[in-house]
Amino acid sequence: MSDNMDARARTLARDAENLAVIDEALNAGRIDAAAADYLKLVYSNGMDWFREVFHVLGKCLGAPKAAVVPYDVASNSGKNVKMKIADINPLESYLVQHRLDMDPMRNQFFTSPEHYQIDLSVSSIVTVIVGAQKDVHRAIDKVTGKYYTRFFNSVLEVVSDTLGQKLDSDSMSNLENKIREQFAAKYITDAAAAMLDIVGNADKNLVVELVRGLDKIKPAHRCLADVWRIKCLFDLIPQARTFIERIQEVMPDRILEIRDKFYDITNPRNYRDAKIILNIGKNGDVVPMEIICQVRKFFEAEIHTHKNYEAIRKSGGNLDKQQESCDYMEQGVRQYNLMIVDCLQDLFERVGWNILYSRDHDISMFDGFPKDCNLYYPAKLMEHIRAKLTLAVENEIFHMTYVPAKLTKDQETQIFLFMARFVLVAAMPYSQSDWNVPNDDTASKLFNFVMKEVQRYYKNNMVVE
Repeated sequence: MSDNMDARARTLARDAENLAVIDEALNAGRIDAAAADYLKLVYSNGMDWFREVFHVLGKCLGAPKAAVVPYDVASNSGKNVKMKIADINPLESYLVQHRLDMDPMRNQFFTSPEHYQIDLSVSSIVTVIVGAQKDVHRAIDKVTGKYYTRFFNSVLEVVSDTLGQKLDSDSMSNLENKIREQFAAKYITDAAAAMLDIVGNADKNLVVELVRGLDKIKPAHRCLADVWRIKCLFDLIPQARTFIERIQEVMPDRILEIRDKFYDITNPRNYRDAKIILNIGKNGDVVPMEIICQVRKFFEAEIHTHKNYEAIRKSGGNLDKQQESCDYMEQGVRQYNLMIVDCLQDLFERVGWNILYSRDHDISMFDGFPKDCNLYYPAKLMEHIRAKLTLAVENEIFHMTYVPAKLTKDQETQIFLFMARFVLVAAMPYSQSDWNVPNDDTASKLFNFVMKEVQRYYKNNMVVE
């Protein structure tokens, strides 16, 4: 494709190439007509879909706060080249800086180095990486590979749940073999129709129940949600959740899926992020766009595991590489949590002044900070930590040392409960061990106290709720 072509011409040429590849896959029998139609929808009119991507960013984050620059995937950084609007196209990745207005963390955290020079230590800036259109060959490989395997396994699960108790083990085994042969022989979208060919003589009530269950399974090609994708990098988890809540407020009808995995310790890669799938389609068409929300400290760790991830993906699961990636990601979690401890320390240094300012007015400077959110730990854990921490303050295991006025036990308790809630909202649990922050100040002790209770909760419950 010629570099002398303008952005629109290059995109139109790529659209034509994509459609040709999809037709080739259809004619070769790798996909069926339904999958081909869907792929043609998301891989044509590339410039129009790309405009929708930027429309979403504008609605949720406003205008960029800096020039758009090309993003170098190999080095995971922006190039020092300013882009014109006319140069922006869906065939290349871009990086742009936005500000998260009404950020619950904005102007809350400061560092106080020598000579009392105050500097922001947590930023409201959101770094947005707008990914290039996913390569159509890779998309077809995913649709016919892991997504199709997942689809097939879901079909087997529904069949087993519906017919397993009605058939003896030999009959069930023969049925599963027939299903396996049929799904391996060709790409299937309509699982219900395929199953009716196999079990057409079964009891009608069972068939109805079976079809109802199969119709709920998402076809493999409908799992392809990252042809259009962006990644948003925040300093803190509560900022990411504020962004998610804003999308829910601004375009609730467009949301296809929200997944918050910042606290997930069950992922084999030890990966943490939040993901939103939005529909940017028009006239009833569903065209998904993937928005990945991540914190910067974890992203810095993730970029060092890309080669491992590729090796794991190509080998079907290299356990040594997978463990290596998990270990590196755990370091990312620890580095991020150390930043949370620094933020906690900054809050402790200023909380005494808050008591003075709010006295007799019943108004706290910290009201609404961090913003209440429904996306953190279960109420059972929250109440357990609240009760245990209240007892610890009463027994003077935790107490405020440097304050401008004497505090009552109730005031001290409220301070420590507030700080604990901030830890629960902002910190990430460890997946591999009960790691402690190696400091002896009040902020570190409180952080270790809260996180130890979190780890106990996960060990007792085994799964993330």
